[in-house]
Order: sequence, then structure tokens, then C-alpha cells
Amino acid sequence: MTATPDRIRAQFPGISTRAWEHPADRTALVALRSLSGFDIVLRTLSSVLQERQHRLLYLATAVRVEQRQFRTLHHLRRDCVQIMDAPTTPELFVLQSPQVNAFTIGMDQPFIVLTTGLIDLLDVEELRFVVGHELGHALSGHAVYRTMLMHLLRITANFGWMPVGGWALRAVVAALMEWSRKSELSGDRAGLLCSQDVEASTRVHMKLAGGAGVEQMNLGAFLAQADDYERSGDLRDGVLKLLNLELQSHPFSVLRAAELRRWVHSGEYDRIVAGSYPRREQDREATLTDEMKQAARAYSATFDQSEDPLIRTVRTLSRDVGTAAGTVAQEVGETVVKIGKRFTDWRSGAN
Repeated sequence: MTATPDRIRAQFPGISTRAWEHPADRTALVALRSLSGFDIVLRTLSSVLQERQHRLLYLATAVRVEQRQFRTLHHLRRDCVQIMDAPTTPELFVLQSPQVNAFTIGMDQPFIVLTTGLIDLLDVEELRFVVGHELGHALSGHAVYRTMLMHLLRITANFGWMPVGGWALRAVVAALMEWSRKSELSGDRAGLLCSQDVEASTRVHMKLAGGAGVEQMNLGAFLAQADDYERSGDLRDGVLKLLNLELQSHPFSVLRAAELRRWVHSGEYDRIVAGSYPRREQDREATLTDEMKQAARAYSATFDQSEDPLIRTVRTLSRDVGTAAGTVAQEVGETVVKIGKRFTDWRSGAN
């Protein structure tokens, strides 16, 4: 495989991770950190886990990417680091495995692992998207929480039964799984900023869903599946969708492709490529309140536009309840005014 160095891509000096982080990702992290017991779990894992042990494991069992080994991947990583103006270059390993996978782990010095199953499936430009995706995870600090999730899942798998205190651990795992799904949306945006190839980014998700035979797939039909998924069914299907996602660390491939396309169509991607994006030097000026407001606006827009049968039902109920609440509030307000007037009249008469 050979990279395409002749193509000129936009570069983003000083870009902040806020440029590509999905509002749901940032909100989930805020909620995760506020979860009771989360800080204790983080401190405990940070003290007992030997990050060097993980790195040594991959040094012994995988191939470290460099100029002499997997040169094309080495160049892709170099390009992505330059485009994203990354302060550091994470190590990259290729692991022999038929499983199609890529992940970024590590508490202090995150590193990236790509499986041979993934490399064999994707072409060079698709791999550029994946490398950028994982670099985005590393720059956003996602690797810390992914490492936590990996170990907590191993702990819960080894102990099918849990003592009473184990329910707190299960709550942390569930919160991490929800955050993990949201963080993939951020990673996809970072991958697109590195590759700057919308079609290649969609092909990655097509191959993750249907394998290597993209010549037998249709991009438009693939994206239309997301609309069918969201619109089809009734209230029961809406509940089943939630249950299907419950134990997934990644959103479904079809939905990820559609979500990335929505980001492109929103104009945000073009604005960043044109040079309009938040800088790292401005990160201290970004308040938690502003981030929460932005996330709330994003959630509200998604909720208002969703055609999912469950969300439609909730939306209708919310409107009905809101109307009823408004009527009650008005009546209560009028009653308070009347009581206040009578009290004022009484005070006037008493004086």
C-alpha cells in the first residue's frame, strides 16, 4: 500500500480538541466525572495499573510502526500529527489478529494499536481516517477512560456475581460504556479532519458493516439505512434499539456514518477546514457552563428532529405535559396574585 503525498490537505495549527469533540462526548465526560465513586475507581486503577506493562506487552507481541516497519502507516501517522498540530506523536503498533479493530489505550502516554484484520480490510485513504480517528482519541484524553473501561470489563467478566458494593462498579461500567459510544463520534470527526476525504470516511463504516466488497454496496443506499432505522417500527422498536445499544462500546456503523454526514452538512467541517476553529490557547476561556449550554442545544436539536418512534412519543407527551403544566402554572399564578391582593387589602384595612 502506498500513501498519496501529492494531495494538499489543510492544516490546523493550535487546534483545540473542542473543534472535533461531539457535545454528547463532553457532556458524558462531565456526567461520568460527577458519578458517585468514579474518582475512587480512577485513583485506584491509576495506582495499581502498570502502564509500562501494557507497552511492554505490545513491544513483545506486536510490530512497532516506524520508518523501517509498516512505512505507509508511519507516514500516515506523521501526516495526521502534522495536520492536527499534535504536541506529541503516540506510538503505533500493528497486532496480528483477524479481528477488525483499532484502539488507543494508556494512562500517561497513550499508544495506538491496529489489528492486521483492519489493515487488510482498508485501503490507504481509509486507514488515514482510522489513524486520525485514534489520534483524536489520544489528544482528547479518551485513552485514560478507555483503559479504565477495559480493565473494569475484565473485572466484571471474572466475577459474574457481585457483592453489594459491586453495583457501584456496575454503574461506573455502564456510564463508561455510554461515554465510549459518544466518544466514537468525536473520533470520527477527528479522522475526517485528518483525511479530509468524506467518501473514504463513509467507506470505512461500510466495510465495518459489510466487509471488503464495497463494489457491491451503494453509498446512498447505505446512508438511507440510517433513516429507515430511525423512522421504522413502533414504540416497542424504540425500546429495543436502546436495549441493543446497552452493551455496545461503539455506535452502530450505519449510524456513525450518518452522524458524520450530518456534521459535514451542518457546515462545521467546512468552517474548520477554512481555518475557523477554537485554539488550544483559548481552552482556559471555555467555561463548563458554556459547554453544557452547547451540549443542551445539540441534544435539543437532535430530540426535536428525531423520527424514532420512542422519541416521537416522548416528544408528544412532553408537549402535552408542557401545555398542561403551563395551564396549571397560569392558574397557580392567578391564585397567588389574588391571595397577594387580599393580603394587601387586609394589611391596608388593619392599618
